[in-house]
Amino acid sequence: MDWDKLKIFHTVAEASSFTKASTILNLSQSAISRQIQSLENELKIKLFERHARGLVLTDNGKYLFKTAHDIISKLKDVEATLSNEKDKITGKLTVTTVVSFGTTWLTPRIQEFMSLHPGIEVELIFDDKELDLSTRQADIGIWMRRPKQLNYIQKKFVNFNYHIYGSNNYLEKHGYPKNTQDLNKHHFITYGRGAPSPVFNPDWALKLGVKDNKKRKPVMRVNSVYGLLLAVQSGVGLAALPDYIAHNVSNITKVLPNQEGPNTETHFVYPESLKNVARVTAFRNFLFSKVSEWQF
Repeated sequence: MDWDKLKIFHTVAEASSFTKASTILNLSQSAISRQIQSLENELKIKLFERHARGLVLTDNGKYLFKTAHDIISKLKDVEATLSNEKDKITGKLTVTTVVSFGTTWLTPRIQEFMSLHPGIEVELIFDDKELDLSTRQADIGIWMRRPKQLNYIQKKFVNFNYHIYGSNNYLEKHGYPKNTQDLNKHHFITYGRGAPSPVFNPDWALKLGVKDNKKRKPVMRVNSVYGLLLAVQSGVGLAALPDYIAHNVSNITKVLPNQEGPNTETHFVYPESLKNVARVTAFRNFLFSKVSEWQF
């Protein structure tokens, strides 16, 4: 069995799409399609069913994908073990987390880390879907849940707290709420379909101060935390935002600061194969020192 074809098959199966796999592999869709067809002919089995919404693995395809996934995962572990000079703080470090936290809090602090450790090359991948650390799509994940994988090392990172925010211009025009009942006089923006992590109980602000567990009808929905912040800044209305994204934004104000929303527990996660690797330890220590300085 051709190893290159197997790797292409694994990427296509993960992406469920020739188009997405083409971007990842930097190959044309036609080239990828030919490789998959060649592999199917070689094995004399069908690996995918083609549907309007994408590709679906057949039973044989699922079996081959699981096998390929296990092989690639083990090879990545071997590669990491062979290439790591564990006592030297050097090498590439790939970190993934959700878009909103990564862009607004993590990125501004990376330059300081790189100044402390110039031998480390940092790659940041922001995605609201968790990447597979076992196949080393990333080395470290800052996740919005406790990992279920047994071969991951995890440490509680921080709780993200939520409050209601409005722009100063909006509040001057519509008034500053003095209690939860006053919220009924205001426009609300909330999370839309496919709301990204970290969002827990996103409708809590719509229910605050409303009887019989009913909720206000929002004037706008956004499926992006950062998009929600921009909508608040532009004066569309009030919205529940995580404090890390709203902190020090000059033209917005926390409304009813004693009314705190549900919090999200985050975790610092990495594979066991990277345990005691110096660059991972250095990044973990740096990040936790930065968190201790920050009032989430």
